[in-house]
Amino acid sequence: MVHFKAEIEKFESNGEKTGWSYVFVPEEIAQQIKPNDRRGMRVRGQIDQLAIQGKSLIPMGGGDFILALDAKLRRQLRKEEGSVVNLSLEHDVDFKIEMPDDLEICLAQEDGLLEHFLSYTKAHQNYFINWLNTAKTEATRTKRLIMIVDAMAKKQDFGLMLRSNKREK
Repeated sequence: MVHFKAEIEKFESNGEKTGWSYVFVPEEIAQQIKPNDRRGMRVRGQIDQLAIQGKSLIPMGGGDFILALDAKLRRQLRKEEGSVVNLSLEHDVDFKIEMPDDLEICLAQEDGLLEHFLSYTKAHQNYFINWLNTAKTEATRTKRLIMIVDAMAKKQDFGLMLRSNKREK
């Protein structure tokens, strides 16, 4: 477990991350959490006295990472931008998101789509899976399944899929 203090920061302008609140995790600390890994990783532990698990450390280049803090988490912490938090983090080796059966069946229908999906890092696969699993209605889930299958056929990552579908509307 790695212990450190960090200030909650907010991206004023940073592409798709604009408006995000986060804590900065420098390379030295990230290397203690999971040595020799510059890709995204899942962590567990505590922020102040609040237990967390399955949270993503997002690579920012040069070996540095950020830990995004959504509004719900900030409310639970009762902290906002400029506040200092105490973090105790370790690599969450137990965290797994299983591929939904309907997604696997849909991707397996066409040659190469499932293989392409599985070629993405686990973190990138989880973007698609979490997005699919947060659909509130069956109609929305079906629409998202179609979008994911189409994205795999076009060799699009998650961000490109969302941007290209936004443009079509």
